[in-house]
Amino acid sequence: MAVIGAAHGIHGEVRVKTFTEDPLALGEYGPVKALDGRSFEILDIRPAGDMVVVRFKGVSDRNAAEALNGTALYVDRSALPDDTEEGEFYHADLIGLEIRGVSGEVIGKVTAVQNFGGGDLLEITHRNKKGVLIPFSEAAVPLVDVAGGFIAIDEMAAGLIDMEENGSPELSGSASETDRRPRGPKNAGENR
Repeated sequence: MAVIGAAHGIHGEVRVKTFTEDPLALGEYGPVKALDGRSFEILDIRPAGDMVVVRFKGVSDRNAAEALNGTALYVDRSALPDDTEEGEFYHADLIGLEIRGVSGEVIGKVTAVQNFGGGDLLEITHRNKKGVLIPFSEAAVPLVDVAGGFIAIDEMAAGLIDMEENGSPELSGSASETDRRPRGPKNAGENR
């Protein structure tokens, strides 16, 4: 949901980078948790440029605030609204889904969703190769069926198949090995 950044002032406030559509919505989910099990209750939240400034219960001075720098914050999946629109889903819902080729055969599994600044990438196992990254774009991933437990990928568009000179397909190791053209999501304002 968010990552705690630098301390803000001397009274225990921190700058927080949120990953919610509305940054102030972070305060609406109830207590947030760190991976180590600590729970943080938000007492106050206000906008500050592209971040928010947050005051957590029990964090009352700059030293305590500085100790939180870099802490990732999460909420239980059950705290997230289920009223997503058609074609919307949470990245967490993609992890573990089967990957099917365009003809329907199972060819892998989604292991993570990454974003290194150039758009969302799916980290997958592909035909028993682990750690393969593909662009999470409409062309590479034409179908996401969370309820059905799978996504369909176009191996050619995902950069997983090269065409040999004679025009027949050849499986490649990963998209990064075979095609270095820039790729990204169709539109940063959409789900992929």
